[in-house]
Amino acid sequence: MGVMKRMSEIFQAKTNKLLDKAEDPRESLDLSYQKQLESLTKVRRSVADVTTAKKRIELQATQLQQQADKLQQQAKAALSQGNEDLAREALSRRATLAGQLTDLQSQHEQVAGQEQKLIATAQNLQTQVDSFRTRKETMKATYTAAEAQTKIGEAVSGISESMSDAGLSMQRAQDKIDSMQARAGAMDELLASGALTDLTHPVDDIQAQLDQVSSSSTVDADLAALKAELGTGPAAELGPAETPGAGS
Repeated sequence: MGVMKRMSEIFQAKTNKLLDKAEDPRESLDLSYQKQLESLTKVRRSVADVTTAKKRIELQATQLQQQADKLQQQAKAALSQGNEDLAREALSRRATLAGQLTDLQSQHEQVAGQEQKLIATAQNLQTQVDSFRTRKETMKATYTAAEAQTKIGEAVSGISESMSDAGLSMQRAQDKIDSMQARAGAMDELLASGALTDLTHPVDDIQAQLDQVSSSSTVDADLAALKAELGTGPAAELGPAETPGAGS
């Protein structure tokens, strides 16, 4: 029994949790208010029924009273004619009606008391229903405001998470950009310094040294030719006629 009861409690708790998620308190409040209005309507109908019953009793009492008054007049008329037996019969019937009138009066008082109680109950219920209506509308407005704040909070939280993710993405992108720019700068420096050769004209290091010597020799020859042309070199100082061995 203990295990079954525990399982039942767990099932009930889960059911209540699911209902809490699915239930809209505003709809529940409106439904409760509707039920209260229906109950109030039933009470008012009961009041109307009791009032109707009271009116019927009053009608019956009026009719009986009229009959009693008529019998009283008939008794007087019979006595005035000297017919005492007929007067007695009329008064006997009037006495019967008087008993019925007494019973009706008692019933009238009971029904009137019930009517007053039901009227007081209806008025009290009306006050409670009006108060509930005010409270439910206030609670609905408060719930709507809280729901809006929750949605705003969720939206802000979502934006914050997105911004955080975006920030990380931007940081990674910036790191990659910095790395690429640093590599590009290093490559430029290496190319400028000659540490790296142009891959479009691959040359090994030995050939590079040979090319450098050849280039230097070409520059020296060009420089000597220019000096000779301008007369500033050793060949210019000897002159064309002073070639060694020419005069001897």
